[in-house]
Amino acid sequence: MAFKTLDDIDFAGKTALVRVDINVPIENGVVSDTTRIGRIVPTIRHIADAGGKVVLLAHFGRPKGKPNADMSLALVRPALEEALGQPVAFAESCIGGPAKRVVADMQAGDVALLENTRFHEGEEKNDKLLAASMAALGDIYVNDAFSAAHRAHASTEGLAHLLPACAGRLMAAELQALEAALGNPARPVAAVVGGAKVSTKLDLLSNLITKVDHLIIGGGMANTFLAAQGIEIGTSLAEREMTDTARDIMARASDAGCTLHLPSDIVVAREFAAHAAHEILPASACPSDAMILDAGPETVAAIAQVFGACKTLVWNGPLGAFELTPFDTATNAAAQDAARLTKEGHLISVAGGGDTVSALNRAGVGEDFTYISTAGGAFLEWMEGKTLPGVAALEKE
Repeated sequence: MAFKTLDDIDFAGKTALVRVDINVPIENGVVSDTTRIGRIVPTIRHIADAGGKVVLLAHFGRPKGKPNADMSLALVRPALEEALGQPVAFAESCIGGPAKRVVADMQAGDVALLENTRFHEGEEKNDKLLAASMAALGDIYVNDAFSAAHRAHASTEGLAHLLPACAGRLMAAELQALEAALGNPARPVAAVVGGAKVSTKLDLLSNLITKVDHLIIGGGMANTFLAAQGIEIGTSLAEREMTDTARDIMARASDAGCTLHLPSDIVVAREFAAHAAHEILPASACPSDAMILDAGPETVAAIAQVFGACKTLVWNGPLGAFELTPFDTATNAAAQDAARLTKEGHLISVAGGGDTVSALNRAGVGEDFTYISTAGGAFLEWMEGKTLPGVAALEKE
């Protein structure tokens, strides 16, 4: 898709309304993880250094259209000021008198944060009047919140039609990474899809089998596929009612020329606990009183061979119970292999969604993939082949 970026806009003397995602965790009134704040700094810096005023729009939590002190963006303001190294003005509303006064007092290079857009019922309804009230505050709209782009809200979609619009640095990086992964990738392409349930990833699997050459399935999802082949999976987490669907996916993958990879060996235990007594067995030999908690070394070696033969990798979800040692072994080994190939220049690797970021950080490779998205639902919907309203609104006409 074609969209304008910060480099296409002259911000000197202009007020930029910048939609960001700073929906960060708060513990005891303090931001406990500043990752999302750090990622918007380059966009803010570019606009401020170009002589523009930066007015930040964001949501925080789910206040259901009403003010809620526990979900005020005032809680995020100190962490934002620390990340930027400068004061950040604050308005108690994202529209009306409070917002107008704060914006009027700003000088070139200043940054202001407006109160939670979801304190207004019209935000999630993409209300045109609310969007127009926000648009009246600025000259340019910048969307740097890919993680909220799957929502057609007033601040993510409506505003883009009312002002000259462009993508911020983070938004542009996400879109470029996803284009490289699935839009026009270097082939062959492999995808790793893990996690607990097939039912939550039907759209994802259906889209991927038409886009990738190799589909590696892990986690509880793999158990459902093994059961669909008539293999005993004991007390393993699985959706036995989804076995017909799993067989259908396997058949369609074959028709599409996509090779589907399931575990050939497994790690089983009798209890779901760290350091539980365990054994490595062929995938067809799970005892009736045991559960599959990870893929075995033979499977890991096979995955490494697939990675070595591919040029692009898309990763979503762990291969086993990664939160429990030693059932994180397959996820860690495969992630480290992908990271090595990436650093050596042999692989373009893009990951995101669900537990993926946590799993890759635990594996020690959070900085080594080509791109790791923190966008969650938006990343998954893009992988499912769905149109994201916030992205579509940025397309050049």
